[in-house]
Amino acid sequence: MANEHFINFSVLGSAGGVAKAILSILNKSAQDKTDPIHDCIVNSKFHLIDSKQREIGYYKNLFPNLQNNLYTYSFDINNTAMFKEHLKHTKTTLVIDCSFADTVATLRICDELNVNYINTAFENTMIDEDESFEGFGLIERYNVFEKHKHNFKRSTAIICSGMNPGVVQWMALELIKQNPDENPIGCYIVEHDNSFYADNSLADKQTIYTTWSPECFLDEAISGYPMFLKHRMPLFLYEKVFDIKFKVSLGEISFTGCLMAHEEAITLGKIFDMETGFIYKINDHTTELIRSNLDHVDDLWQWDMKVLDPALEELEGEDLVGVLLVYEDKEKFMYNVLKNMDVYNKYKVNATYFQVACGIYAAISTLMLDNLPQGIYYVDELLLKTHTNYGEYLSYYLTDFSVGENNTSQGSLLQRVCQYGA
Repeated sequence: MANEHFINFSVLGSAGGVAKAILSILNKSAQDKTDPIHDCIVNSKFHLIDSKQREIGYYKNLFPNLQNNLYTYSFDINNTAMFKEHLKHTKTTLVIDCSFADTVATLRICDELNVNYINTAFENTMIDEDESFEGFGLIERYNVFEKHKHNFKRSTAIICSGMNPGVVQWMALELIKQNPDENPIGCYIVEHDNSFYADNSLADKQTIYTTWSPECFLDEAISGYPMFLKHRMPLFLYEKVFDIKFKVSLGEISFTGCLMAHEEAITLGKIFDMETGFIYKINDHTTELIRSNLDHVDDLWQWDMKVLDPALEELEGEDLVGVLLVYEDKEKFMYNVLKNMDVYNKYKVNATYFQVACGIYAAISTLMLDNLPQGIYYVDELLLKTHTNYGEYLSYYLTDFSVGENNTSQGSLLQRVCQYGA
């Protein structure tokens, strides 16, 4: 695909927040002649698909630099016959999957038609609906994908390229490269998202607020067991996620978060013999709401859920996402932190969605410019197995990274445990 100056994109889940964020970035690309993929974006067509599609005017108003190249379609991606016909009819060359469509089924169709593919997470409705996998959904979705991964011989795909998973694997490898002769004992992906309404009176006491899909958040927060990898093996704690918390220090920044199952902890933990896990602290409102209902968490699925959208109400706070690399006597860290209103003023989305979109943008640029060998890559595999400029691309819009070192080590995950109230 390298050096092509015309692409037919199909964007799946186009009415959602992730798609809005990547289209907002590409809208900038179309105007910015120094953008690495500018020449391609101004000439390409964007076929926008969603089962709950918005009017074309919505997209044209938001993305004026793309407006002459936007086309909308309303159907369910899981209708494989319709999806296949769409790809043929539009002559799509790259699918950007921001939907909940089954990853293997969607990629299978792309592979059959020699269409390249990008997504941000593993999706598998069969696993989600099977009660026998309850508590272990993510690792089972990963296992299913791994069983099929090597069957795809025509498409080139970058799998799970958002912020986390995605950009965080690049951060981890950047830190590891600084001291290649030292073996870290742990690598923890960390996130502290304190985004909330500037006017707290707007919050409803029985509503779950997140900066991304509340359903996906609850899947991690109340449906799964805390998971980490050690010696390349997935391990689970027989605990409720919000019953225990883990200490994190990034220089002067310290917080405690919950251990949740996450894609990048699996892929990094399979490649490197180091303990890996994802530690996440969300806004205090949602944290306390879940903690006060731990004895009947399933009831939370029936509660109202809202994405914190700065287009609707002013938000305060920021989203910090990074990596903590742990050694016996020190720790190294790298993170990006963005304030919601700063991002909204430029891109009309919240900080979380923008960070995810930067990972998608890096994957798009990589597929367009880097002459990749055919293959299906997680981001860490992409960085280790190919000559890619992924890091340069993601840094074009995600510009500020803080890097530092702690001169002592807090140790492994289980040494970081503290009870709530401690």
